[in-house]
Amino acid sequence: MDSLIRVLAQALDMVEIAYIGASTNHGKRIAVLCAAMGRYLGMGEDELSDLVCCALLHDNALTEFIQLQRGSEEDTIYLGPHCEIGQRNLERLPFKGDITGFIQYHHERADGQGPFLLLEGYYPMGAELIAAADMIDVNLHLQRIAPEGLPALRQGIAGDIHRRFTRRAGDALLAVLDEELLASLGDERIVETVNRSVPAWIMDMEDPALVPIAEFIARIIDYKSVFTRIHTQQIANRAWVIAEHYGYDLTRKIQLYLSAALHDIGKLAIPSEVLEKPGKLNDEEFKIIQTHVVHTRALLDADEGLGPITEWASNHHEKLDYSGYPMGKTAADLDFNSRLMACIDIYQAVSEERPYHPRRSHADTIAILNSMAERGKIDPAIVRDMDEIMAPWSGKDVEGPRL
Repeated sequence: MDSLIRVLAQALDMVEIAYIGASTNHGKRIAVLCAAMGRYLGMGEDELSDLVCCALLHDNALTEFIQLQRGSEEDTIYLGPHCEIGQRNLERLPFKGDITGFIQYHHERADGQGPFLLLEGYYPMGAELIAAADMIDVNLHLQRIAPEGLPALRQGIAGDIHRRFTRRAGDALLAVLDEELLASLGDERIVETVNRSVPAWIMDMEDPALVPIAEFIARIIDYKSVFTRIHTQQIANRAWVIAEHYGYDLTRKIQLYLSAALHDIGKLAIPSEVLEKPGKLNDEEFKIIQTHVVHTRALLDADEGLGPITEWASNHHEKLDYSGYPMGKTAADLDFNSRLMACIDIYQAVSEERPYHPRRSHADTIAILNSMAERGKIDPAIVRDMDEIMAPWSGKDVEGPRL
């Protein structure tokens, strides 16, 4: 669980940099500040774990919100829907305690001038702390503040108590924000700071609670583009159905499901004007699209705890005849589940509606996969299996796991 949250937080930072000009490692700094404030206020480890997870993912609704805003003639960014969507998304995850309002009210101000007009004392402490950390980092870019700037920073925080910050959050910030903590928020140190100061949230690969986490990740990725609204989730659902057909045990099924949910996480780093282009991509744009797999591997490689999930997810555009990308691997380089992920990805892309082709039936989709198999690009045995397994779902979306 901890691995997945940190991977997703890193990917969300990429989106924030591209869309709203947020500074690098924004989510990590919010998490570190919240962990320090929570400890100062006497939170237990479970409470801290929940708070830090919310802090890392406080802007989880960004891709979904951007899609809702797209096409609007107004330039105004409405924070209320952004917060409500983010709260709804996180409430699907298996938190240890109650996180009600942590994300929904993370843009509130003590003076009642936030999106929901709540005064100090009318929103939860978790929201107070995330709001305070978020506000100072968005406005001041804490990683750029030199030690000599700390007194002015602290003076500004003190002056904003009961206006921007609640008394509790403002006092906590002043108590923890010293030269050592400020220095630890720099880009060159932030990963080490997170590893040292942020409580881990550990789950094993047999925990069914990983399924809603995977669904949460898939939702964020799919909302990056209006053309792929169900792409990742459907690949994950197909992977689960196929894993059940093969008789995989629960651990292997969850690993494959997570791999499918994560396979396109690198697309969060791809410019939307390329992803959203309705016509054929030119050579330069296609090269940009291809880099999403490189970004996927880089994000997943950052955590060794994901094991084979990284390989299966990162190999989904490789082919058996070295014509795939980004590595140009061959059959000898690709294990069964890597080959399977490639076939599932092609099946979903070919069958779902896109600007350049209509939704296709199972028979038409399998015909395309068979043609590729005959040319030595994908595994013919897997295609034969998929012909049998996917036939009942022709023209329909595959249902998710029921645990």
